[in-house]
Amino acid sequence: MLYFSRWKTTLIWLAILASVVFAAPNLLSQQQLAALPDWMPKKQLTLGLDLQGGSHILLRVEREDIEKERLETVVDDMRRLLRDEGIGYTGLSGNGLVAQVRIRDAANVDRAKEVLGELTQLVNAGLLSGGTIREATLDEPQPGLLQLTLTDEGIDHRISSAVSQSIEVVRRRVDELGTTEPVIQRQGADRILVQVPGFDDPERLKLIINQTAKLTFHLVDRTMSAEEALNGRPPIGSAIFESSDDPPIPYLLKSRAIISGDSLVDAQAGFDQRTNEPIVTFRFDTAGAQRFGQVTQQNVGYPFAIVLDDVVITAPVINEPILGGSGQISGNFTVESANDLAVLLRAGALPATLTVIEERTVGPGLGADSIAAGETAGIIGAILVVAFIFAAYGFLGIIANLALIFNVTMIIAVLTVIGATLTLPGIAGIVLTVGMAVDSNVLIYERIREERRGGRSLIQAIDAGFQRAFGTILDANITTLIAAVILFYLGSGPVRGFAVTLAIGIVTTVFTAFTVTRWMIAEWVRRRRPKALPKGLLTNLFGNAHYKFMWLRKAAFSLSAAAALGSLVLFGTVGMNYGIDFTGGSVVEIEAKSGTADIGDVRGRLSNLNLGDIQVQEFGSPEHVLIRVQSQEAGENAEQTAVAKVRADLESDYNIVRVEAVGPVVSGELARAGSIALLASLFAILIYIWFRFEWQFALGAIIATVNDVVLTIGMFAITQIEFNLSSIAAVLTIIGYSLNDTVVVYDRVRENLRRYKKMALPDLLDLSVNQMLSRTVLTSVTTLLALLALYIFGGEVISSFTFAMIFGVLIGTFSSTFIAAPVLILFKLRGESFQAGIGKDEGKDKTEDKGPAPDVA
Repeated sequence: MLYFSRWKTTLIWLAILASVVFAAPNLLSQQQLAALPDWMPKKQLTLGLDLQGGSHILLRVEREDIEKERLETVVDDMRRLLRDEGIGYTGLSGNGLVAQVRIRDAANVDRAKEVLGELTQLVNAGLLSGGTIREATLDEPQPGLLQLTLTDEGIDHRISSAVSQSIEVVRRRVDELGTTEPVIQRQGADRILVQVPGFDDPERLKLIINQTAKLTFHLVDRTMSAEEALNGRPPIGSAIFESSDDPPIPYLLKSRAIISGDSLVDAQAGFDQRTNEPIVTFRFDTAGAQRFGQVTQQNVGYPFAIVLDDVVITAPVINEPILGGSGQISGNFTVESANDLAVLLRAGALPATLTVIEERTVGPGLGADSIAAGETAGIIGAILVVAFIFAAYGFLGIIANLALIFNVTMIIAVLTVIGATLTLPGIAGIVLTVGMAVDSNVLIYERIREERRGGRSLIQAIDAGFQRAFGTILDANITTLIAAVILFYLGSGPVRGFAVTLAIGIVTTVFTAFTVTRWMIAEWVRRRRPKALPKGLLTNLFGNAHYKFMWLRKAAFSLSAAAALGSLVLFGTVGMNYGIDFTGGSVVEIEAKSGTADIGDVRGRLSNLNLGDIQVQEFGSPEHVLIRVQSQEAGENAEQTAVAKVRADLESDYNIVRVEAVGPVVSGELARAGSIALLASLFAILIYIWFRFEWQFALGAIIATVNDVVLTIGMFAITQIEFNLSSIAAVLTIIGYSLNDTVVVYDRVRENLRRYKKMALPDLLDLSVNQMLSRTVLTSVTTLLALLALYIFGGEVISSFTFAMIFGVLIGTFSSTFIAAPVLILFKLRGESFQAGIGKDEGKDKTEDKGPAPDVA
């Protein structure tokens, strides 16, 4: 196993070299990258919005708008078809999803059914969807009364089409803003995800994205004044429109547009040559130019109105025919608003209203702080881990550290190549991977020392150590990988970034442990011909441990049961401090423009906004304040209204550095997804451990893991640390880590059951736990060092996440020793099930069937 052919050696180092080459651009500036040859990789890691700033906005196409517009179209089509056929009717109207009409002459009913049947014909659902759908059904509930009912599948088809069209319109609008690498994609059946990194004006972005931008041109109704129409009733075919002035000016306009924005081919911001005021110039296509020229020629001397989203922008008088197909729009524009209107007109109108149901915005300053904090925490954590491993293993620690460096390099390279996004939870995933990578090397080294103490030669001990550690490492990492995969499929946003990083880290950890580490040790043995293993300061820390852990099992069970019961009581009474991910609402982080923030002043100013419960607290430093606004009851748009009020009231004295707003629909979905992810991961891991071991091991692992989860929930209830999406990731990580620890112990128990078939189970469990004690302590300390660096230096945003993981490491280490192992005694585990698995090496130990009883420490 220590022999490596030349081609294997070449492949290993080619993989490492490729990782270095693809990861290296992340250390270079854009100018340095531009100076590199074209054949060199230049792609850099994509940073999440929490690291570089920007906006994450989730939009929803409103079903009610689609239904309303579709019903209006059906009513118009019914009117047109019946008139074209000369069929008399009355009572044509629409309500909800039903349009109805009463045919005057009973003799024309069948003819009317035939005519209106055109609206019920099957339509093509599209190339990707396949098949056909029926958008409406025709019924006659009463003689002479015909009803057309819109079908759900027809509305769903219209929503899907509206989402596709909206994506293109939104993409054109965002691209016009000159942003770099925006993400605009469909999410679910009726939603659009928009992520714009580095954009520092989220309010302008929302305005650009969310405005329908339906431009129409209307003639002014001159039969009466707008005031008379307001006091009485507008003429048939006309309607009252208002301007954007304050106070608004009413206009009586013809309802039917003479021309719409669909005929525009270009729109540009400019300046009026006479007044030097900002304007928007536009140009129609050929058909639009002809229609516009014809209408203006017939109405010289009369006003017409330019209307955007049912609001009159301007209503000029037609002084002469406009025959060139071009014109200009003026209306108290600023340079920015004129440019924004030109962007909207060029990109086209949205087919339906888009509602912002989730917003997460991070200012570029806070993003830069997050990067700096992440780098600091990473460097300090790396130094602590490297120093500890070197102190523990000496020269072998140097090999482990080199493998660790290659491991992290491969993670960065893979993330860069696949275009994954690195977020703050992703950095935490890398830190956790560091702990797991160290765990793999510790398992190998401790196994080698164990084989060496058993009398094997150095080369035999190294060979056997790698072979026997492989199964343990594989089982331990697969349990964590299961949690990561489920988290990726059921999670969202930063949680998925954490899952991707962790999953990649698990794969690279297994690769480096069994190729890179093994190659370096094999090369050291071949070149140096050592007679003994190198020693470190902590080499024999627990080499001769014989602690009676099982003697304490009743006390440990009682303590854990009491703590778990207390956690459940706290959860049911005090409850957890749920973040807006689960309750809905808004979070706004502000920074004082000068001096320290006055929390009392902020609280007093916001209390007058009638937004319900508002919490104001210092966040990280005296200059920063975190504001939490409860979920508003007036629908999804109410959260955006609340944020707008807070922003308007405070932005004169404070910089808005972070905004998160989650509507009630999204918060409910996130809560369900988090719960499902938790249960699904537990079930999947149960099945895996049952398959790999026996049912007693599977139930024991689940009992220990549930205990960890319950205690973690109790910790959140006691500390009132905010429980949000990142906390779900932390809980799932705790599950993975705890199971990793448990599986390592169980693997040794299974091996000892095969070897010491007549040893009493409590003694055998004590022996197994003591044999793995050195590995347990070294791995836990290493992981805690990395997490403590992230907690202390990683910044306030990620502190709750890392605190939960620190607690999880401590409680997971306790449960694998005092819960998972002793619970096997309750299930009356027997060694007979494992006799068939005795290998050649175990067979030599038949004289040790009774085994040595461990001494009392």
